[in-house]
Amino acid sequence: MTRRLSPVGLDFVESAPLRLVFSTDMSAPPKLVYEALAEDVAGWPSWFAAVSSATPTHEGAGREVRLKGGVFFRETIVATEPEERYAYRVDETNAPALQALLEEWRLTATATGTRVRWTFAVSGPAALRVVLRLARAGLGLSFRSAVRRLDRRLAGPTPRRGAEQ
Repeated sequence: MTRRLSPVGLDFVESAPLRLVFSTDMSAPPKLVYEALAEDVAGWPSWFAAVSSATPTHEGAGREVRLKGGVFFRETIVATEPEERYAYRVDETNAPALQALLEEWRLTATATGTRVRWTFAVSGPAALRVVLRLARAGLGLSFRSAVRRLDRRLAGPTPRRGAEQ
């Protein structure tokens, strides 16, 4: 059953009842990382294993994301700051118990590439918050694995225009 979540603003990333924050470094520069996050939405399944499909909606102002296992999210993009930040709010989902969810990807240039920080900001009943705290290690592993795969993807050979794929 599809449920509508609270339409939280960007400030929710700091004020949410539960904030799970993960960070890791990658060798790709912020420009390429940002493009993969914000401009190549359909490419997410190639590097984020939990994602089975991702489609831009509303002329790029939203996304529809499906996870393996059947959970889906209809999202509104709330921040697009090239090379710095990409954030989206979940408006509708079939995931139980969620009341609000906002995810923020922060990018910081480093001497060797990019530090990526992912904040998963959630509101829901106490039982959901307990489950998510228990799932923190798994979410962190999923995030780090996704960033490693994205880094390898961005480091790979770039197809030449007009070249067959």
